[in-house]
Amino acid sequence: MTRPLIAIPARFSATTSALRFAAEVNARALIEAVWRAGGEPLSIHPADTGTAARLARFDGVLLPGGGDLAPSRYGATDTHDAVYDVDTLQDTFDLDVARHALESGMPLLAVCRGLQVVNVALGGTLEQDMGGPEHEHRHVVHPVTLEPGSLVARAADAEKTDVSCYHHQRVDRPGAGLRVTARAADGTIEALELPGGAGWFTAVQWHPEDTAHENPAQQGLFDALVRAATR
Repeated sequence: MTRPLIAIPARFSATTSALRFAAEVNARALIEAVWRAGGEPLSIHPADTGTAARLARFDGVLLPGGGDLAPSRYGATDTHDAVYDVDTLQDTFDLDVARHALESGMPLLAVCRGLQVVNVALGGTLEQDMGGPEHEHRHVVHPVTLEPGSLVARAADAEKTDVSCYHHQRVDRPGAGLRVTARAADGTIEALELPGGAGWFTAVQWHPEDTAHENPAQQGLFDALVRAATR
């Protein structure tokens, strides 16, 4: 059976020693999780035109993690000192991808920055920095509680699961129509869904690819994306 094509927007990298030059990359763990699920993962070059036409050949989309969105994208008039790796083209492309996938009903899984992109695309806002080590979720594994019956709970086949996080920002105000479907113990929004949306969609603030090779609950998110993209 032909593997469904999963578009993964590439991330700009200033240095890649093996290639000698700057590059467009995606995490190997992310690619491997899609492959294990039965998908054909393809990185797609960020560009500021023709997004809908370029995505037409794909069966699903995975919006991966990355640097921060420009605060101006969600109406902020100042920028916290902790904001990093902002790229105008990356922001424009990712927001276009999110809007097209949601409007067209393309199956969409959004991870970490990807969740924040979707939230901003639908008019939501972000907390620019969660604070120091006692607040931020960097290099942390912690439990999250999933809403029973939600897409994320069904994909993970669990209502509680330990997740690997690496982020210093979080959702402040959810975008239009989005429902919170998971939270951390400190109240951080950990998953979002769009009830009544045109297609399969869930977004998680954590990095399921970090442990998907050994944790069926995390691999289940990629499996659910590929199943939705196969129909």
